Amino acid sequence: MSVLVDISHRLGDFAIDARFESGGRLMALFGPSGSGKTTLINMIAGLIRPGKGRIEVDGRVLVDSGAGIFVPKHKRRIGMVFQDARLFPHMSVAGNLRYGRWFTPPGERYADMDTVVDLLGIGSLLDRGPAKLSGGEKQRVAIGRALLASPKLLLMDEPLASLDEARKAEILPYIERLRDEMKIPIVYVSHSVAEVSRLASDVVMMAQGKVVAGGPTEAVMQRLDLLPAEERSEGGAVLDARVLRHDDSFGMSVLASAAGEIRVPRLAMKAGAPVRIRIRARDVMIATQQPTGLSALNILPGTIVAIGRGEGPTVDIAIDCNGATVLARITEQSRQMLKLQLGGHVFAVVKTVSFDRANTGAGLPSDIHG
Repeated sequence: MSVLVDISHRLGDFAIDARFESGGRLMALFGPSGSGKTTLINMIAGLIRPGKGRIEVDGRVLVDSGAGIFVPKHKRRIGMVFQDARLFPHMSVAGNLRYGRWFTPPGERYADMDTVVDLLGIGSLLDRGPAKLSGGEKQRVAIGRALLASPKLLLMDEPLASLDEARKAEILPYIERLRDEMKIPIVYVSHSVAEVSRLASDVVMMAQGKVVAGGPTEAVMQRLDLLPAEERSEGGAVLDARVLRHDDSFGMSVLASAAGEIRVPRLAMKAGAPVRIRIRARDVMIATQQPTGLSALNILPGTIVAIGRGEGPTVDIAIDCNGATVLARITEQSRQMLKLQLGGHVFAVVKTVSFDRANTGAGLPSDIHG
């Protein structure tokens, strides 16, 4: 399934001029507030008619201004999940879920009630009214309602933005299951580095109405200079790995990654399961010799391939660790003290406790990388 967007549009003084194409299972539209992300998905959904351009989903033309094509929103077979769940307050959870099915002819339905309820873990909620649900539960029901319309594409507009950290942690595994098991392409809007790094197969980065970067998540999220100012400290490397084994005596899991073995707090996953980890640049120390007498357990040898100016007194060091890039943000004073230069052999050092719940998640199965 591919999504192609090539549009130009003006809203008052704000202009959007964006082109991108994605074949990934979950594509993230990422950028700061006001960058044009929501406007773009509203165009894909048919809620806004672009001034000029073309939009295709899986080869089906939804918009072509040159040919005068504009498919109405109710004929696009697109599901949408918003920041707020927008459940019908007079209906039970079961009623809200069934409502989604009414818009799809019986012969075109592929999502059944039992599968969706199980996928989202909402079986115990079916008789409740929306007023008796937590924020995370409401969003899971909203996702279920969208799925039961059997959409050809699912749009998710900042679905976790109104939730606190505990509720976000609760719902993220369900979005991972949706991404991996339902085989529905998803366009996911967010300004959160943590969400995008964990969920997305590929990323389109927006700023001031324009696409400033696009491609696989692990490549785009290394562009620390392009991240929103409030999220820059969360940037770093995104690595796909697999559970190699568990060390239950110390409550740890050992992951096999291209960069080397990485020890993280114990994961509730079987050996061989795919895992995605985020190594924040601010969590990485650099040593010029093999460290000894150190509490940090993750020591990854590599070669410096880039040095870029960071913010204030910092520099960003890119280290090639056996083909995987790890980023370190250190001070310029430290760089000079260690005499770090391009081509230098170094060791990236990361504490195990850096891999909290926000930095680890279910990895993408091999068949759904963008």
